[in-house]
Amino acid sequence: MPFSKLGLYSSLVRGAQALGYTEPTPIQAQAIPAVLSGRDLVASAQTGTGKTAAFVLPILNRLGPHRDSGPRVLVLEPTRELAAQVDESFHALGKFTDFKSVVLHGGVTLGPQRNALRAGVDVVVATTGRLREFLDGTLIKLDSIEVLVLDEVDRMLDMGFIEDVKAIVKLCPPKRQTLLFSATIPPKLEEVAKFALKNPQRIEIAREKPVTESVNHVIHPVTEAQKLDLLYALLQRDEFKSVIVFARTRKGADRIAHQLRLENHACVVIHAERSQGQRVEALEKFKTGRVGVLVATDIAARGIDVAGVSHVINFDVPLHAEDYVHRIGRTGRAAATGDAVTLVTPQEANEIVAIEKLIGQKITVVPVEGFSYEGGQPPRIDPANPLANSPKRSGHQQSLGAGGQQKGDAGGNQDKIYKGKAFGGGNPKWHSKGKPGAHWRDRKGR
Repeated sequence: MPFSKLGLYSSLVRGAQALGYTEPTPIQAQAIPAVLSGRDLVASAQTGTGKTAAFVLPILNRLGPHRDSGPRVLVLEPTRELAAQVDESFHALGKFTDFKSVVLHGGVTLGPQRNALRAGVDVVVATTGRLREFLDGTLIKLDSIEVLVLDEVDRMLDMGFIEDVKAIVKLCPPKRQTLLFSATIPPKLEEVAKFALKNPQRIEIAREKPVTESVNHVIHPVTEAQKLDLLYALLQRDEFKSVIVFARTRKGADRIAHQLRLENHACVVIHAERSQGQRVEALEKFKTGRVGVLVATDIAARGIDVAGVSHVINFDVPLHAEDYVHRIGRTGRAAATGDAVTLVTPQEANEIVAIEKLIGQKITVVPVEGFSYEGGQPPRIDPANPLANSPKRSGHQQSLGAGGQQKGDAGGNQDKIYKGKAFGGGNPKWHSKGKPGAHWRDRKGR
């Protein structure tokens, strides 16, 4: 069933198509009509199945043109990264509609968020902590909320935010539509549903075990300050012929692409702020081999279907394990093998545990031989032991957990150490002459 058959306005169908969406995923096909009906909803689906679009599209359909009547939609997220990502989804899917939104989260100054609220918004995407700051300051009121979305509620439970959520729910009008989305439905979540929702419709999409047998997985340990240096070193190698580099945010994708171009690497970038024409042109250049590096965000990459991708590089560890599976699905297609390389800092190491659990195997940590690590050795990465994830240096190879070498991989070479010239090695067709030894940090504003 195409999106056009779900009861959405044509402007929203265009927005979905512009992102490469052709047919709705199971959660979208079931949740969109349910949300459009106005009923409360409890929906369970693993992350990466399109559940964000499953509530964003029908909410935008309900909103219509912008009105200066106070925020009408409130979406609560457990982390600032998720809040930013959901706000990006609203703007990507609603690029042909008229609405205003603000994302409220910590880690940034209050000024721009305060100004956006004063100017008037239709949609507020927020973490509970930052929202309560604004509520305490009386800058925002929730008495005009028509739709409340509690997203990733299982994670909110794990992080101890449920009492904050309940306090915020009490400030919303009793007459509202409430949507609860979660990857799992633990017993405590049922208590939240009973508290916040009225006679909800329930949708549960069975989890699918990902197929990753054709992909070789490897982690390269690195500090945040040297990530760009390491990315550049890898792209110098002959085996990195056709590469997709994933970033969490569009700003991050633009920054990576900009730095690559400074080093004379021919690359293209795809994210939600690029026009349909720009995305089509970028994909065509990548498919035909005119450029060998495509930098993309998770949202924009849903529609990417390119044969012959040799490597996927996760510049940032994805927010969700399922996003990792979607990313690496761009390589190792059509019975071919591919490599999934993840650049991991000690601060990101804990996020690898969920990925390993989902794909059913340990991922070997392999320092890049020949790369000039700060201090002479790579940082220690051990997801199974958080206290060990520090700038302390380790030997050449580490294995995640007690399992040792990864099992079940297609190529049997997960314990390999990339050898050769770390800087200036190889001569890919898509790499023009530059200065391989230049340091990224001289220009990246850190």
